[in-house]
Amino acid sequence: MARLFSETAVRAAREGLTHEEFLYELVYREAEAKDERRVERMLAQSFLPREKNFETLDITCYPLAIRQQLAQLRRGAFLDDAVNVVAVGQPGTGKSHLAAAIGIELARQGRSVLWTPTFALVQTLLAAKRDLKLPRELARLQRFECLVLDDIGYVQQDRDEMEVLFTLLANRYETRSTIITTNLVFSEWTRIFKDPMTTQAAIDRVVHHSVIIDLAGVTSYRVKAAEDDQKKKPKDPPPDPPD
Repeated sequence: MARLFSETAVRAAREGLTHEEFLYELVYREAEAKDERRVERMLAQSFLPREKNFETLDITCYPLAIRQQLAQLRRGAFLDDAVNVVAVGQPGTGKSHLAAAIGIELARQGRSVLWTPTFALVQTLLAAKRDLKLPRELARLQRFECLVLDDIGYVQQDRDEMEVLFTLLANRYETRSTIITTNLVFSEWTRIFKDPMTTQAAIDRVVHHSVIIDLAGVTSYRVKAAEDDQKKKPKDPPPDPPD
């Protein structure tokens, strides 16, 4: 308010605002600035890659059904029901980009989000378990309305890692939303959770309340970019005819 006072007072005098209108404008601009600072703080605390947003995501490469899913998810209502989101597809289909874009939209709405590569978070959980602080770390993660686990298939897949990852998913079940990206279809999750029973239990908790973004059949944007570059290259001229 101190920063805006003089500017707003000049405008009030020029436009003939009443005292009430002047005070309303001053308070409104302060509230607006406070919201902007809060959003910036939420984004900074989320560790989201800000370059991966909806402005830089080419959604035209996705089928209509996926575009409709993204339009619904970016509104953020799924957080209120602790619904999970699982993006499944081959490398290069934009799983991480669309997950980050959803997270950024949520943070802009003032929702608490944390982005992390799955392998990095698993190592944090293992360290917490070793130090007898796993319940405290799980409680910290529970404060985030949305946890984005990028590339769940890239954990090193030993039993200790499987156990802490399963504990995390079970802890958030029906209480908080988790966005997961993976290049493994569900039938391949035994590579993460080792035995079929634990795998099925983990899948049940993830998909019971969930939106599945199936990117099967979507062309890798890296492959597409390489093909586009190839098309742009000038063709070699035909060889000179022999004398």
